[in-house]
Amino acid sequence: MRATTRRISVAGPVGRIECAIDVPLSAPRAVALIAHPHPLYGGTLDNKVVQTLARTFVDLGYVALRPNFRGVGTSEGEHDGGAGEVDDLAAALNYGRQQFGAAPAVLAGFSFGAAIQVRLAQRLAPAEVERLVLVGLAVTRLDTPAVARGTLVIHGELDETVPLATVLQWARPQDQPVIVLPGADHFFHRRLQSLREIVRSAWGA
Repeated sequence: MRATTRRISVAGPVGRIECAIDVPLSAPRAVALIAHPHPLYGGTLDNKVVQTLARTFVDLGYVALRPNFRGVGTSEGEHDGGAGEVDDLAAALNYGRQQFGAAPAVLAGFSFGAAIQVRLAQRLAPAEVERLVLVGLAVTRLDTPAVARGTLVIHGELDETVPLATVLQWARPQDQPVIVLPGADHFFHRRLQSLREIVRSAWGA
């Protein structure tokens, strides 16, 4: 069960950050911060994959916090090529911790947002991050560092935007497992329920 989505504004490094927030009806276990795809290609917090991740984490007992990167929606500022977007996520996460406690957070993202979450995780202490969840990770658009053990990486077999081969090439040196969803494209059309089930299974739900 979950409450209705609310829109809030969070103070960011270059001005207001628009966020959507969903709070579970029971006491939340932690915050799940969810990052959307590339702003210059139509990515927003209302993206269907991002919404699916938010609903899934609320059902798992997390507060789902979805910021719009700078220059998107009512978020102030301009696209910064990835650097400033890490700062935006850090500001949103700081808000979430102030409001809902400092328990280790889940950092989840789709495409460009997934790559930005990897960079945010590097900035944080390991004890601050419960887990990374990276969907359609945009390794072809941003330099993406290695990730911690236990990271959940999900990719579509038929991804035309970020070919599966490039993600496997990134994952191979670090022995990082990649869950491949057969028949899925980059946006997981008609595969959102399967995506949801993969995440739930990773949490033992």
